[in-house]
Amino acid sequence: MSEAAAPRLGIGFWGFIALMLALTVLFVALGVWQLERLAWKDGLVAEVAERMAQPPVDLPAAAAWPSLVADDWAFRPVRATGHYLPEATVLVFTGLSDPKGQSSGAGYWVMMPLVLASGGAVVVNRGFIPQSSAASFAAGQGADAGDVTVSGVAVTPEAPGAFTPAADTANRIDYVRDPGRLATLAGITGPVLPLIIDLPAGPPGALPQGGETVVEFPNNHLGYAFTWFGFAIITPALLAFWISRQMRPRKPNFDGNNGPP
Repeated sequence: MSEAAAPRLGIGFWGFIALMLALTVLFVALGVWQLERLAWKDGLVAEVAERMAQPPVDLPAAAAWPSLVADDWAFRPVRATGHYLPEATVLVFTGLSDPKGQSSGAGYWVMMPLVLASGGAVVVNRGFIPQSSAASFAAGQGADAGDVTVSGVAVTPEAPGAFTPAADTANRIDYVRDPGRLATLAGITGPVLPLIIDLPAGPPGALPQGGETVVEFPNNHLGYAFTWFGFAIITPALLAFWISRQMRPRKPNFDGNNGPP
């Protein structure tokens, strides 16, 4: 009867071990990176909350807008003085799924240009309206006449995507909140602030429904970290099991050779 043969530990054996160990290190690094991203995201959320709690500040002069960094003003309370152009109202199609007010579902943001007393124009988001109210507010219903001072939250532009429809120029309806694009659709010439001002909430049930600024940052980093660390635990466990199988003495086959016939 032939004796069991010792396992053969060749280049493939050691190469597979090196690969699995390298994957383990990679998974740990990815898990640590996700924890770092989590800390950054938590800091960003805290920074935005702090910004929104500050008192409103005046917008910079129109001469400074070309060099303005929009992200530096994101979610910052601001104020501006000027007069509305109700006839230049643009509706932006949206779906409000998590409202702070009473209205939700499919509808529009009511975007109205405000011509500043200091020069230039800013697009003001007066708030959300249901689709059934579109005809009334498309003509600028309810806008204050004469010079007004508005206070709200500065919001950065939305970039159109590959599948964003073209604007409906006949009805002045668009699909992204981009101040330059909205100003063109409204027929506004001259400097346009590269930010949008979202107005605060009005009385309960009032339309447009202000105070609906979306402050949302996807934060799945903790789940991703657990996933990568899970892989980092499973990979060496599987490697240890595989090594134990490889280290078992091989029984000879009926020909007396080691390995498969």
